[in-house]
Amino acid sequence: MMRYSGRLALQQRVLPSYRVPFFDLLAESCANGMSLFAGLPRPAEMISSGKTQIAKLKQAENIHLFNGAFYLCHQKGIVNWLTEWNPDSLIVEANPRNISTASAVRWMRSRGRRAIGWGLGAPRVSGIKRTLWLGFVNQFDAMLTYSQRGAEEYAALGFPREKIFVAHNSVSAKPITNHQLPITHHQPTILFVGRLQARKKLDSLLRACAEIESKPRLIIVGDGPERASLEAMAKDVYPAAEFAGEKHGAEVKPYFAEADLFVLPGTGGLAVHEAMSHGLPVIVAKGDGTQDDLVREGNGWQIQPDDYGELVSTMKNALSDMARLRRMGAESFRIVSEEINIQKMAEVFVSALNAEGG
Repeated sequence: MMRYSGRLALQQRVLPSYRVPFFDLLAESCANGMSLFAGLPRPAEMISSGKTQIAKLKQAENIHLFNGAFYLCHQKGIVNWLTEWNPDSLIVEANPRNISTASAVRWMRSRGRRAIGWGLGAPRVSGIKRTLWLGFVNQFDAMLTYSQRGAEEYAALGFPREKIFVAHNSVSAKPITNHQLPITHHQPTILFVGRLQARKKLDSLLRACAEIESKPRLIIVGDGPERASLEAMAKDVYPAAEFAGEKHGAEVKPYFAEADLFVLPGTGGLAVHEAMSHGLPVIVAKGDGTQDDLVREGNGWQIQPDDYGELVSTMKNALSDMARLRRMGAESFRIVSEEINIQKMAEVFVSALNAEGG
C-alpha cells in the first residue's frame, strides 16, 4: 500500500455513512494520522451520517444559509481544528458554496503547507463567472476529481493538467469473488437498489417493465418518500413488482445474486458500484460524469435520464441475449476489481499528496 509520510487533514461538509470505509482506508495510508472535519446534514437531505474507526473525526458545526440555488454553508471552528491538528497537508471539498474553505486554505498557505481541492468538476462558464471559478480553483496546489470529465473541466478553466488527479469515485472495496449465480431460469430479473425518491425515476422503470414481452421479475430494494406512491402505481402498471424494503450489508447480497441486470433510470445511485462488484451489467442514466468511466460499452449502457423511449429500448436490447448479459457482468466485475474501487481511489489521493512534496 502506498504511504503518505505526513499528517493529513481532510474536510467534508457532511460524512455520509457510505464514505466511511474510504476515509478509514485513506487514514491507514497516512503515517502520522488523518483528522476528518465534517458536520451534520440538514434534516431534509435525509443523509445517513457515519462514524470513522481509524480517521480521527472532529465534528464541525455546520451553519446552513439560504436554500436551493442560493445555499451556502459555514463550518464554524475550521481554523481552530487546523490549529489543534497542525497538518502537513489539507484536502477540502472544492465547492464554492462552502464559505469556510478560503480561511482554511489561507491558514495552510501562511505556514507554507499544501491545500488540495477535491471536486466533481467545474461548470462551463464565461465572463465574470469564469473569472470567479478560476480564482476559486487557483487557491489549490492540486485538484482531485471523481472522473475524467471533471479533469477536463478543471483543465478547461486553465488549471494545470499536471496538477489534476483522477480518483474514480467508488464506495466499494475491491471484490474478491464473483458470486453471480448461473442462468437457471427463463424469466429475467431486473434489480434496483437505492433510495425511493422522485429523481430516481422508478415510475418510468415500472412502465418500462410493463412494455417488455418477457415480463421480467422486478425487485426494488430500498425505502424513501416515494415508496407509497410507487407501490400504489405498481398495482395498476406492473403488479408483479416486488418491493423488498430497505436492506443493508449481508441482507442485500441475495438480491444482487439473483438479478440479471441492474437498472438506475434516474440520477444518483452509488449502488451501481455494488451491483458491478456482484457481476451485474448495468443500465444507468447519464449524470455528473462519475459514471462515464465506470459504465462502458462492454459492461452496460448509459441513457438520457429523461428519455423514456431510450430506457424501454435499452432494456429490451439488454434482455434479448442472456449469455451476452453474463459476459457484460463479468466485465463489470473486472472493472471494479482491477480499476475502480476504494483501494485505487486511496492510491490516487496518496499520489497527489506525495506529488506535492509531502
